[in-house]
Amino acid sequence: MSDDKSSYNKSCYKLSQKPLGERIFNLFTGSDALVSVIVVILGFLVATILVICVGRNPSGMYSAIVQVVTGLDLRTGRWNVRYIGEWLVASMPLILCGYSMAFANRTGLFNIGAEGQYVAGMTAATFMAFYGPAIPGIHWITAVLAAIIAGAVWGGVVGFLKARFSVSEVVATIMMNYIALYASRYFTFMIPGTNTYRTPAFPKTALLDNPVLRSLTNDSRLNNGLWLTIIAIIFFWLVMGKTRLGYSLRATGLNKDAAKYGGINVNANITTSMAISGAFAGLAGAVVALGSFDYGRVLAANEGIGFDGIAVALVGNSTAFGTALAGLLFGMLKSAQPLMQGRQIPKEITSIILGLVVVFISLRAGVRLLVEWQMKERARKGGGES
Repeated sequence: MSDDKSSYNKSCYKLSQKPLGERIFNLFTGSDALVSVIVVILGFLVATILVICVGRNPSGMYSAIVQVVTGLDLRTGRWNVRYIGEWLVASMPLILCGYSMAFANRTGLFNIGAEGQYVAGMTAATFMAFYGPAIPGIHWITAVLAAIIAGAVWGGVVGFLKARFSVSEVVATIMMNYIALYASRYFTFMIPGTNTYRTPAFPKTALLDNPVLRSLTNDSRLNNGLWLTIIAIIFFWLVMGKTRLGYSLRATGLNKDAAKYGGINVNANITTSMAISGAFAGLAGAVVALGSFDYGRVLAANEGIGFDGIAVALVGNSTAFGTALAGLLFGMLKSAQPLMQGRQIPKEITSIILGLVVVFISLRAGVRLLVEWQMKERARKGGGES
């Protein structure tokens, strides 16, 4: 017992002998949550400097953000809860598409196909809205399930190709994104009454509309997608952290060879992971199609929500709650953009903040490589001197 205590004291003494800057630096690079917080702060700091450089008052940017998050307009002192509802509406698909990337990432895969999976889910929900059973309650549930299945199939195909034929998931998902977009346009045009931009109005029974949530948020678009998103958060947390499936998926992501040696079916895990990832994005498509609009849309181009999900997952460190918080952050900035324009803040500033956050979070990997190289060099020189 005394030997253990002695070795512990020696370790603490060695740590305390390191320079303060190095200790802080090790803390920074060792904590993913701390890194995410710091890079967000840095993103806002640089954006503030840019706003000042173009001759604008940065207080307009921050007052717009406060109004979105709290509903309070600092200029007039008026409070409107509708802004909070719209913030949540903007955040829900970002959180779900973030999970699409995060779930695959925890299995060692890079899913940049959330955009295509989102479109597949949106298209399936649109068709089920028109051709599903127009029974209150059952109609929108079947439309959501159709979207989840479509997204899962779209992601599962990529997983199967990766597992069976070693096809790069990056290349496959990029191609599947374009297939989903143009297939969506082609099939949506088949719906009677559809013009270049939109379909006829959905039946009321297909919508995710929730009168209670709408009234509580002063007639915002907040809908039943809120409950679906909360269920998705809990599902991600439970499956990835509390189940045997989650353990095998994480083991596959950490080391495929070791997982295979331990009796884990790596190929099945790859396919399963991509299918579940696609299901998250497909759900996002349903939430937007049936919650934010009362008609189907004919997409002329990708909307970018799936691509934003990649950044959300990176900032959230591919964890359940971290990704949810990152989705709320991105949704906040997107919701604040119109308000910023009304305060003479360039609309591009929100994109700049999001881009800076992603750049800073990506630099962490390079910094860690540099630190590891320095440690190896120091160990090599120390070994040579001895």
